[in-house]
This record gives sequence, structure tokens and C-alpha cells, in this order.
Amino acid sequence: MITASQKKKENIAEYLLYMWHIEDLIRANGLDIDLIRKNIIDKYSDLSPERRHEMEEWYESLIDMMRREGVASGGHLQLNKNVILSLADLHNRLMADPRYAAYSNQYYATLPLIVELRARAGENKPGEIEACFNALYGIMLLRMQGKQVSEETLKAAAQISKYLATLAALYKKDDNNELEFSE
Repeated sequence: MITASQKKKENIAEYLLYMWHIEDLIRANGLDIDLIRKNIIDKYSDLSPERRHEMEEWYESLIDMMRREGVASGGHLQLNKNVILSLADLHNRLMADPRYAAYSNQYYATLPLIVELRARAGENKPGEIEACFNALYGIMLLRMQGKQVSEETLKAAAQISKYLATLAALYKKDDNNELEFSE
């Protein structure tokens, strides 16, 4: 909760990956607040009673949303889908404005990887931005499991990360009304 709000302000890409991880942690604990309390919240021994209560309420609200939105066993919460939609909208505006040629160059450098990722997705192809996040999240999970990641995959991840970092930085500027677009 504290980490999520901090990440959302600082780096929307890190925030989204973090929230996808939280969704998976909630699923791993069977959407059970008692297990989440025991396996996650209790690990924060330095929390004040007020912060502990806020954290429990945050997890409970996420559990409730996951149940109501039908993503208890897979998929993503609408609030996380909205982040992808916002990033895709910003991407489209950036691509349409010649003042953001550096962003366009970063995108085109990443495009062959995006095409490959989407081709591997089968029938339910994600959008380009989501495909990038899926790749980074998958690599993050492999690393957390202690599995080997090939040099080629790490190289691709570095390019995707660089691209998403550029998009995230521009998102922050846009959120602060620091970007101008052609009409």
C-alpha cells in the first residue's frame, strides 16, 4: 500500500509491475486475509497499529475487487488495466507528435521485440504496451524462482525496460501537465 502509492507517483511502470505482483501474492494466499496477514503483513514488524490497519484494509479492498471483477484466478484488476490504457493513450499521442521523435525512436528500436512477443501470445494478443509489461513481469517471476534467463532474453528485457522507462518518465511529465501536444 505504502510502496504502491509511492511507486505510482514516481514510476508508473514499476507501479504496474508491483501491482501485478500483489495480485499474484493475493492469489497465492487464496484471497484469504488471514493468510495475507500471517504471510505478508506480519513480516512488517515495525508498522504502527494504524499503518497495519491501513495495510489490512488495502489488501481486503483488493481481495474484494478481485472477486467482484472475476480475476480471483487470473487476469488483472480494472485499476491496473486502466494504467495500461493510459499508457497506450499517451503512446499514441507521443507517436502522433513530431516533437517526441526521441520517444518514437525508442519505440521503433523496441518494435521488433514487441512484434515477436505478440506473435508468441497466440490468439489473445495483448496490446503492444501490455506485451512489454508481460515480458518484464515474466522475467521477474523467473528470477524470483531462481531460474536461468538466457542472455538473449536479458538483452531483449534491457531494451524493453529502456523503452518503458522512457514512456514512464513521459507519463509522469504528462501527469504533471509538463508535456505539450500539437492540436
